[in-house]
Amino acid sequence: QEQPVESGGGLVQAGGSLRLACTVPGRTFSSYAWGWFRQAPGKEREFVAAINWDGGLTYYADSVKGRFTISRDNAKNLVDLLMNSLKPEDTAIYYCAARLLGPPVTRTEVDYWGQGTQVTVSS
Repeated sequence: QEQPVESGGGLVQAGGSLRLACTVPGRTFSSYAWGWFRQAPGKEREFVAAINWDGGLTYYADSVKGRFTISRDNAKNLVDLLMNSLKPEDTAIYYCAARLLGPPVTRTEVDYWGQGTQVTVSS
């Protein structure tokens, strides 16, 4: 499998915004549904957002609904996550995740993961 590569993480003040990107080399990108998960220190990896093959369906965790937006561009092999109104509790490593059979909303559904990108929100 081609390895997804995340980018766009960093340090931001509370209330700020970041856009994470996940690019996937190769020709299988559009065959997969994609999602974002995050893992904070000492906590389990949790679902954040997911999107189906053509971008027509999206899913969000309640904690980010209304603040985060997931989108994809199949021509560019790209799935991104726009994060607005960031809070300190959003601090985590963010991972993009692929699932062949549909949008991944639980860890056990994920077929493969990216390497992660750190997001730190200061208060």
